[in-house]
Amino acid sequence: MMELPKVIYGTSGLGNLYTILPDEEKLAIISECIRCTEGATVFDSAGKYGAGLALETLGKCLRQLDVSPEKVMISNKLGWLRTDLDTPEPTFEPGVWRGLKHDAVQRISYKGILDCYAQGNELLDGYVADLVSVHDPDEYINGASDLLDAERRYEDILDAYSALAELKSAGEVKGIGIGAKDWRVVQKISRDVPLDWVMIANSFTIHSHPMELIEFMQELERNKIAIINSAVFNGGFLTGLDFYNYRPVDPVKDSNLYQWRESFYKLCREFEVEPAAACIAFAISAPGVNSIALNTTNKNRVSKNMRMAEVQIPNDFWMTMILKGMIDPSYAFRYLLNNWS
Repeated sequence: MMELPKVIYGTSGLGNLYTILPDEEKLAIISECIRCTEGATVFDSAGKYGAGLALETLGKCLRQLDVSPEKVMISNKLGWLRTDLDTPEPTFEPGVWRGLKHDAVQRISYKGILDCYAQGNELLDGYVADLVSVHDPDEYINGASDLLDAERRYEDILDAYSALAELKSAGEVKGIGIGAKDWRVVQKISRDVPLDWVMIANSFTIHSHPMELIEFMQELERNKIAIINSAVFNGGFLTGLDFYNYRPVDPVKDSNLYQWRESFYKLCREFEVEPAAACIAFAISAPGVNSIALNTTNKNRVSKNMRMAEVQIPNDFWMTMILKGMIDPSYAFRYLLNNWS
């Protein structure tokens, strides 16, 4: 199984997710990530993040900090190609990214994925992606006009993975994976394509953890495929933002989400547990999870995130969540409760 550190650093904030960060703040964040890591620092990025801005910023910051390429490992989730911005705001994920000067289009095919790989390395400016994957294949399939189109698009995905396999065979990359929000698409592809790792986003969190997904994660563990758990705060909602899985939410229309969050916060206050620490502990507890990807827009949170990945949450906290119906009891008793007897 591929060895990865417990914490991988997400870079969507470098691409101006939700807010525009000053260049000096982005540089400070990357500097802290390097400082807080023993061994190679792993960054997770994508051409979709800010239409390539995250990759461009990451490479620029690493160069400014004079970081040796051997001291970093970069994961580039491929499938989105930077293009000119011809509209008032980018056409992909409108309302999410801020201050972008480029747009991005989805390019999932044999040639398209190689174009994304080449552009990504160009944006990294001297650094290269060691880990590659097809990004958002679920969204690509969901964009199909009918069943026949969906089948054609799935063939495009398989062709993209053929290209990635050639890169690995040639020694240009070290590992092939997948990054998607719909874990069922991850499951389908994992049974057709040899993978080294998978990144599951928005899928296994303290708020949402279906048993079918847990069974799939057990399958990945048996097959020695590393799992990276990403978006463990449901796109920031569990830590206070008004976005759930990167979509805006409304206190009236989505009152059930806000009620759950308030109950969660109240419980955290009672047990003096930080909400983010509880989310991280839950995310790490899942079978087969080697790493979690954490993103921040605040340099002071980098070391705190690292510490929170080691926090032990008291059993009484989890038991109370079980009693309130907030987490699945069968999962909690098997994987979550410490020294339960």
